Amino acid sequence: MHCAPIDPHSDYFDDPCAWYVLYTRHQHEKTVAQLLTSKGFEILLPLYSTARRWKDRTKLLSLPLFPCYVFLRGGLKRRLDIMTTPGIHALVSTSGQPAAIPAAEIEAIRRAVESGARVEPHPYLKCGEWMRVKSGPLAGVQGILVRRKNLCRLVLSVEMLGKSAAVEVDASLVERLNGKPPVAIRYAVASTHAGPRFGGFANQN
Repeated sequence: MHCAPIDPHSDYFDDPCAWYVLYTRHQHEKTVAQLLTSKGFEILLPLYSTARRWKDRTKLLSLPLFPCYVFLRGGLKRRLDIMTTPGIHALVSTSGQPAAIPAAEIEAIRRAVESGARVEPHPYLKCGEWMRVKSGPLAGVQGILVRRKNLCRLVLSVEMLGKSAAVEVDASLVERLNGKPPVAIRYAVASTHAGPRFGGFANQN
């Protein structure tokens, strides 16, 4: 996987249902998401809330869950419109073609952000105790469980990027899986519990 400059003359295969990833300039994620949305593209920019202290006050900020990355659904046939959008640096690709992100990974991240539970970036994990959420807004979502003090978090990953996010879960709502599920099964299970069609980006307030 690498970030390749977007070539408006490249003959990319464009799956209109596939999710791709744009690599943006530092702190340009929200601008890119707004501009592409205004052009009619389907965009997902997962955000999380964090408190930052500024001298004599504390401010609640809404920051990208995956800094410098914006997810784009299809649209590569309009690559000139993408390429001319200010703030975009490159298109994440592999073997010379845009890298498609499994829809179930996007769906799991989206549902975590919209669940109302605390979500935050987490170091990428390759192995650990695989669990599945049994019920609630995250039912069917699978990830690696990590325990920290009295809290349990389910780590969800975008494997192509080597990036993860953690969402707080109730330990009583998860069940252990026998190792990491095969990719096809993992995606099928998550897709079965998919909510409404997803697009747009999270609240920027």
